[in-house]
Amino acid sequence: MAVTAPPSVFAQILDYANRADPYPLYAELRRTPVVRQSDGSYVVSGYAEIVELLHDPRISSEQHGDAAGGLGTGAGLPPAFLQLDPPEHDRLRRIVTRHYGPPHTPDRVDAMIPDLRRTVSGLVDGLAGSPEVDLVDQVAYPFPVTAICDLLGVPRQDEPRFHPWSEALIAALDPGTGDPAERQRRRVSAMKEMGQYFAGLIGTRRHAPGPDLLSALATDQGPDGHLSDPQLLTTAFLLLNAGHETTVNLIANGMLTLLRHPDVLERLRRESELAIHLVEELLRYEPPVQFLPNRTALDDIEIADTTIPSGSRVTLVLAAGSRDPAHVRDPDRFDPDRFDPDRFGLARDTDQHLGFGGGVHYCFGAPLARLETQIALTELTRRLVNPRLVVDPPPYRTNPVLRGPRHLPVAIDGVLPADG
Repeated sequence: MAVTAPPSVFAQILDYANRADPYPLYAELRRTPVVRQSDGSYVVSGYAEIVELLHDPRISSEQHGDAAGGLGTGAGLPPAFLQLDPPEHDRLRRIVTRHYGPPHTPDRVDAMIPDLRRTVSGLVDGLAGSPEVDLVDQVAYPFPVTAICDLLGVPRQDEPRFHPWSEALIAALDPGTGDPAERQRRRVSAMKEMGQYFAGLIGTRRHAPGPDLLSALATDQGPDGHLSDPQLLTTAFLLLNAGHETTVNLIANGMLTLLRHPDVLERLRRESELAIHLVEELLRYEPPVQFLPNRTALDDIEIADTTIPSGSRVTLVLAAGSRDPAHVRDPDRFDPDRFDPDRFGLARDTDQHLGFGGGVHYCFGAPLARLETQIALTELTRRLVNPRLVVDPPPYRTNPVLRGPRHLPVAIDGVLPADG
């Protein structure tokens, strides 16, 4: 009688049964910071090893063979710049960055702050009169969706069309749920529908450009050339989906963490400036992106007494690295002051956690995600009266890559007015 081998630690992490608390498994995984899986791929979980590979040009982000399942591929479109290697990645990212951040467009994100505050305030107003609310459906999801629509110049009334498209694209990232062929079919179908939608929107913006990012990209004539129409489509898809999916998780994980640490919640209510450092700790402690799958070794790589052979698929487990005790003192403790440079003299925050990845693929939307989360958590803690979890742990999304509560039911005794 054949004996079935027990599932690997990483396979257990992928199992939905462990979605609510994968961190003990991450600690077990780190005992071997680079480990080969039964399918020949390699999982990297130590902080130092992850940082080394994030900056190693021999680790490719381009999609190869069975790993090809990202934006663009399979739908007659090129991959998004996130799925390209230098030099083409760098050229396309420079084109988009010219219209998004410093030095060419330094106020793109900061100029959104008044609207971001108004949006959150209105969503919190809508919670009044209910003894129980769902902070995912009523705040954490609609807020970043509204923000990314405003940034791109997408009509807000079209948002209901995006949700099933986004669900299909995110499901394609899930390595452990459902039939892979069916996930691929749904992803390609969503890509084609999104392509038709955005092609019409881009045509309109070219003839009548506005102040939005999509107009700027559609009419760009910068020193690095311009995005072709297919490249513009996949860039729009990337910004729309990545621009809200991860932030939904960050806000939801943030409120869940605060409700589990009422002393910190009360402190944030009194000290709104704490949000800046608190969000950095959230990115370390409960990151919205748990790992980066589908990297490929372009050459044999020697790391942590292990050889990753050329052609091997590599997964970088960011959430495990950010809690590596070899890098972070007392890593399983939520400390909102951990990233306060005035108290601890820390280096740049990107040297301290992996919440936004690192290297050439460092999260493009980090400035906006930080602002959205700071504003949302501050407003929610300031205005909700006696918030408390209805169920702990809450139900989680099935996807192990983009980990966060699917719903976050919270009981409240009321909502303070915006000027209270």
